[in-house]
Amino acid sequence: MQIERPPIPESEWSARVELAALYRLVAHFGMTDMIDTHITARVPGPEHHFLINRYGVLFHEMRASDLIKIDGQGSVVEPILEDDPARYRVNAAGFTIHSAIHMARPDLSCVIHTHTAAGTAVSAQRQGLLPISQHALKFYERLAYHDYEGIALDLGERERLVRDLGSHSAMILRNHGLLVAGRSVPAAFQNIYFLELACQIQVRALAGGAELNMPSEAVCRLAAQQFDRDEAAEIIALQWQAALRLIEGGATDYRT
Repeated sequence: MQIERPPIPESEWSARVELAALYRLVAHFGMTDMIDTHITARVPGPEHHFLINRYGVLFHEMRASDLIKIDGQGSVVEPILEDDPARYRVNAAGFTIHSAIHMARPDLSCVIHTHTAAGTAVSAQRQGLLPISQHALKFYERLAYHDYEGIALDLGERERLVRDLGSHSAMILRNHGLLVAGRSVPAAFQNIYFLELACQIQVRALAGGAELNMPSEAVCRLAAQQFDRDEAAEIIALQWQAALRLIEGGATDYRT
């Protein structure tokens, strides 16, 4: 017997559409790892529910209806169609990392985790992210680090992830990849876009073999503060609206 999906509240559907768009933008900029890595977003409301990708759907084909609603333990909290249980498969390891941040930081509504070549390369470099580009300076004294503990299956790691993240919204997972979050989906997108590009710049600069120029500590701090200026929210919104135009006209509509 097939269970009918109940009507989805408008606030949840808007969150689904925005998150599906983010999945496609992450794919557009080449920040995917096949079906691995995840992006999650908080569902509006008091229930502490979250949206995550259906395991097996590629990021560039993600639709609002492909997202699965789960609770803080990663359990599905919407009716499962008996004739298609695989439709609700969620990657447990992926949500271990995300649940830690979501449950400890209610101020952050969206969490992105990536395994890009550049991000993982920098995560393997002992010095971490160097302050050698304007993109990197966005995270000057605003970037956390977490040591690799193996595939994230141990729920006990959540406490250490939260401890290491502290009050930041971006973190390098040593020998693993990048993790960013944001108060909104557009804010999280800006964080991953800048952090990924900063890592790409660093890998290329180090590969060049020339001596690197390091801005003074005072300039580094000034640049980081400038990213937090009063019009930052407006810039984030403008960037998001511009980015959405990059994913228009696909074979399927992310809003479905």
